[in-house]
Amino acid sequence: MAFFNSLAWIGISFLFFTVLVAVISSWKTRGDNLESAEGYFLAGRGLPGIVIAGSLLLTNLSAEQLVGLNGQSWVSNMSPIAWEVGSMFTLLVLAYYFLPCYLKMGAMTIPSLMEQRYGKGTKTMFSLIIVVMYSILNLPVILYSGAVVFENIFDISGMFGWSKFQAVAVLCVIIGIIGGCYAIFGGLKAVAVSDTINGIGLIIGGLLVPFLGLWALGHECCGGGIVEGWQFMVNSDPAKMNAISAWNAPEPEVPWPLIITGMFFNNLYWWCTNQSFVQRALAAKSLKEGQKGAIFCGFLKCLGPLYLVIPGIIAFYLPSIQDKIQAAGASAIDFAYPALIAQIIPKPVLGFFAAVMFGAILSSFNSVLNSASTMFTLDLYRSSIDPSASDVKCVKVGKIYGTIAGIVSIIIAPFVMNAQGITTFLNSMSQFVSLPVLCTILGVFLFRRLPKYTPKLITAVHVICYGAFLLIAPCYPGTENPIHYLYAMAVLFPVEMLIMWYLNKYKAQEECVVPDVGAVDLTPWKYRHVVSVAGLILAVVIYIFFSPLGIAG
Repeated sequence: MAFFNSLAWIGISFLFFTVLVAVISSWKTRGDNLESAEGYFLAGRGLPGIVIAGSLLLTNLSAEQLVGLNGQSWVSNMSPIAWEVGSMFTLLVLAYYFLPCYLKMGAMTIPSLMEQRYGKGTKTMFSLIIVVMYSILNLPVILYSGAVVFENIFDISGMFGWSKFQAVAVLCVIIGIIGGCYAIFGGLKAVAVSDTINGIGLIIGGLLVPFLGLWALGHECCGGGIVEGWQFMVNSDPAKMNAISAWNAPEPEVPWPLIITGMFFNNLYWWCTNQSFVQRALAAKSLKEGQKGAIFCGFLKCLGPLYLVIPGIIAFYLPSIQDKIQAAGASAIDFAYPALIAQIIPKPVLGFFAAVMFGAILSSFNSVLNSASTMFTLDLYRSSIDPSASDVKCVKVGKIYGTIAGIVSIIIAPFVMNAQGITTFLNSMSQFVSLPVLCTILGVFLFRRLPKYTPKLITAVHVICYGAFLLIAPCYPGTENPIHYLYAMAVLFPVEMLIMWYLNKYKAQEECVVPDVGAVDLTPWKYRHVVSVAGLILAVVIYIFFSPLGIAG
């Protein structure tokens, strides 16, 4: 009876918050024109800063991040905060440099910018690569990580007598169908509004985890509370609290030189040129609102270590969940965080937390699905298949493609269980695309006389070199630890930029000037400098705190 009472509490709170998000999203998008391409794919260019900030955060933050980064800290130390705190620097680059250029050109998609500078062939190539990558890599990983969380919270396999794989497969189907409904039938504004609401819930729910986890740790290990739990965690092994790893640290640690090189270049791709992220900023009602959204998102990312990294450290020390984690075998790194949640969250609150997690999963899923639909429709279908297609037909095609992509991702998702750590897997595979896209876009703004074949040459060089790096798997000198894949990014980015400089200087073609189409007001936010400096200081202070100069000493 107690079990069913607990399950009832979980179910009621879960349904309440989930339905609340759906109702508010529906109400906020009532009367919107979803028949035009701009209205459906870019929310009519009317998003304010706070909605952009929330949507940017939730597009990035999903169960893949919660499960993956906490799993990385469980097996390593605090160095995975580089994925969060380091984003502050690149979001400022988005606000100050990329966003003004994008809004000036009235861009709807990243590949459309490529066409203006390099021609239709380049746009088609990158659109096809990115759409396929979203469908067979990003979307399945998002579904799988969400299914892992719900399998641990609700024990679906135990409840129905299924295997872990069967439970994960069923959950992938459920999450995929619901998430697809938002993206396919609601357009970008429905996605962005639901992101904002879920973002508030996720921050509240996420911030509960470290405090409840520390209380459980203090109770089990010291007979105390939160303070005792924190002291136990810090004093047990100060090196575990260190975010500044050695230069030759193995994955999933982030070696310190990569924070300002490979990681920075990687984050430039994600936050400044990745369609699923940038699309939120492209929908800003003005440059002022877009800059607010990007900079505020940077502050939210600096909170990330609290709920994306520290819980993994707590899970490493909490005695009561060790058997559950180890039972997952090779997938233990992905089960550390869900096991912690199932152990420490009170049952009446667990339903709310599950709903928040569900929202985060849906957010990333429907955001990536919406972006894939946007690129397929505008950059492939309308460009190469039916140039005369009306907006109404494009929206219809976008919905059909979104449905197909959702089905494909649902089929692939359960098999991600075979990967050794979902975050490392996703990030390392995405590097095949990251630098070619980043360099191609930088070429639009920095080098105005590049030959049109430049992106194809850069892509070929990058894929061959990075693929060879992964195949050879070189090790750090004197060790058997493979060199971190981001070191390849640290080397390849300057090499590829040097190639572009050479082509621009010695193989120059007719100069191309970035046009101003007058899409939105380009007046910048007058408080951007002060707020940005505060954000930079916050990021540096966090790194000092989690270093040998702080608690890791």
